[in-house]
Amino acid sequence: MIGVGLLGAGFIGECYADALDDVRDARLVAHYSRSPERAAAFAEKPGRNTRPYETMTALCADPEVDLVVIALPNEVHLEAVRIAAAAGKGVVCTKPLARTGPEAAEVVRVATEAGIWHGYAESSVFSPNIAKAHEMVAAGGIGDVIWMRAREGHSGPHAPHFWDAETAGGGALLDMGCHTVESARHFFGKDNPITEVFAWGATLVHGDKTTGEDTSIALLKFAGGQMASIESSWVEQGGMQLRHEIVGSAGRLVTDTASTPVWGFITKPVGYLVEKSDADTGWVYPVPEETRAYGFSQQMRHFVDRFAAGEEPLETFHDGLVVNEVIDACYRSMRSGRWEPV
Repeated sequence: MIGVGLLGAGFIGECYADALDDVRDARLVAHYSRSPERAAAFAEKPGRNTRPYETMTALCADPEVDLVVIALPNEVHLEAVRIAAAAGKGVVCTKPLARTGPEAAEVVRVATEAGIWHGYAESSVFSPNIAKAHEMVAAGGIGDVIWMRAREGHSGPHAPHFWDAETAGGGALLDMGCHTVESARHFFGKDNPITEVFAWGATLVHGDKTTGEDTSIALLKFAGGQMASIESSWVEQGGMQLRHEIVGSAGRLVTDTASTPVWGFITKPVGYLVEKSDADTGWVYPVPEETRAYGFSQQMRHFVDRFAAGEEPLETFHDGLVVNEVIDACYRSMRSGRWEPV
């Protein structure tokens, strides 16, 4: 049984805790939050039996914690990895790995020099529909993959720290584009690097909340000649938009993670429906078993299994570093108005 310590008790921390309930060989034994009130609320959830800690250092020193899962804001990732690495713990870090490429490189250096096991929590490649599409592509179902279009959007972040672009490191592109950059690498092959990018971004709606872009689009050019276009948005109301279209020389695949077999018109609120639903009455589209639909459960099961076996996971900190470097190039392109090398 792998003992897990969770750093962070906000929205993504709750998602990871729920996902770990699906992992037979893992037990959530400890948690930490920068907010004592949130830490207390986390511990009071039915079925929770975790020890709250007031510091990250204390949690990482717990002898029952084998694997540390970081679910904290971007600006805390490097510090959290340093503390976990100093304690010799395995680490899973949520996306993005860091705020910039150089900061991500430091995260990788810390983990490498400490010799710890590490996983990059990029949920999109673990979601069931992306996994199935990837399986079909690998089997040659659509021939050679030549183009991918991906779009992730909603009406804006749920927590204040996302809106502070200076502290968080960026806006919608960093927050959401990290998913689609990595899914593009997943389909085109990690041995086929992104060489150039062209990007546009603007603050179209939320200028009263952020100096970061709330809308962006980027073109990614791969060494093999393939292309990907990725859209990231904080201005789309009505719930999550998570869509991929993979175009091959002999076919096409479409995935829509936010689509749901349950919808209806309701006149009385019934509680939580789906992330970023924006409305609790009228036409609603709840997503059943969200942590599985978005790949959180499959991701955590994969990480725990690979950690227990001492094997490298599908997504490591090295992948997170590449994603940060690609996004850095996109931000340079936004400023220059030109194609930029990665």
